[in-house]
Amino acid sequence: MKRISIEKDGLAAALDAVRRSLPEDDDQLVVTVREIIRQVRERGDDALLELGRRFDAQGLGSIEVSQGEWDAGCAEVPMDVRNALDRAHASIVAFHEPQRRSTWMTMADGRVLGQMLRPLDRVGVYVPGGRAEYPSSVLMSAAPASVAGVADIRLCTPARRDGTLPPTVLYAARIAGVRAVYKVGGAQAVAAMAYGTMTIPHVDKVVGPGNAYVCAAKKLLWGVTDMDMLAGPSEVCVVADGSADPRYVAADLLSQAEHDPDCAAYLITISEAMADAAASELDRQMAALARRETLRSALDAHGAIIVARDLDEALQVANACAPEHLALMVSDPMGALSMVRHAGAVILGHMTPQTVGDYMAGPSHVLPTGGTARFWSPLNVDTFMKKTSFIGYDAAALGRAADDLVRLADSEGFGAHAAAVTERVASGAGG
Repeated sequence: MKRISIEKDGLAAALDAVRRSLPEDDDQLVVTVREIIRQVRERGDDALLELGRRFDAQGLGSIEVSQGEWDAGCAEVPMDVRNALDRAHASIVAFHEPQRRSTWMTMADGRVLGQMLRPLDRVGVYVPGGRAEYPSSVLMSAAPASVAGVADIRLCTPARRDGTLPPTVLYAARIAGVRAVYKVGGAQAVAAMAYGTMTIPHVDKVVGPGNAYVCAAKKLLWGVTDMDMLAGPSEVCVVADGSADPRYVAADLLSQAEHDPDCAAYLITISEAMADAAASELDRQMAALARRETLRSALDAHGAIIVARDLDEALQVANACAPEHLALMVSDPMGALSMVRHAGAVILGHMTPQTVGDYMAGPSHVLPTGGTARFWSPLNVDTFMKKTSFIGYDAAALGRAADDLVRLADSEGFGAHAAAVTERVASGAGG
């Protein structure tokens, strides 16, 4: 990991180290994804099978998981893992239940104003595969959709080499209320859910994390259907003062970096001693982990240890980073929280590992990445809701507003707008 001292190298060097360019902006990648989208739009299921055999499973025979295959997969999940997934699902539901809001209305002075809140009709969930299995991502995406009231949840995830799906993924889909599961991954899954095929219906919104190809497809297809965010490779930023334990600091950096070589891990500390100790712990812990090659690639390419002069400066760099996960390993994490402006999820204190947020605490781990926490929120109940305004005026209310309405319509040159008011006022008819 690169090492930066703000005192010696300057604040600009630290800020530059934590700013990432999104991989989905690569020109050649976008060309490739455009071609995949074209094939899916024109050839539908045939393109999905061909691409699935090329990228995922050579012997892929079907797209949709049959009920028999789904049942058999769920039966393979050991009872202790089922119980853990059940408890995680319950925690996610409990966290999201209070987020539900109802239609609201006000009635005064002859006016009725309000908003109807309705869940989306059909949502597509994307769950990555390949390097790992992600039943947790099924729960973190589908459970909030179910809480929101989405009646039709469809899930796409790439098949394993043998053409099957992980049993844990199938079990998580069942308990989270997913209606159908498809063995489709990558950009082609986003295209299939956006346009629809003979097997996969068009959805109103696609949610869920994915690699650079998935993010590029979401970006290109935004507007064909809605998208949640560009949730790409994982990121963690740890802010640590002298009270932090370097073993915990290293463990949390590694816990997110092990997902993928494109993941990023940053330590911002106000202690040179902490920087040294954490660097040593990273080497020691990484040597014992099965995914050490992935970890080393991620830390070498996208890792940094930054020494700030004080906590305010450390948090200034963290806010500029706007990371997916921000861990506050400081003596007063609640005080530091008040200074956080941009982060997907904030992990508080020394005894809260990243792992609880990824699996069990309740908030969705589908979070904005690549600095987009400056303007996007974590996946939540509102992700799956839409709002419709409604307006009603009686004759008296319209009369009181008529002069202003006509003035504004005339100022914009819209005579028909003005006439829609004057016709009613002149006739004395109610709205």
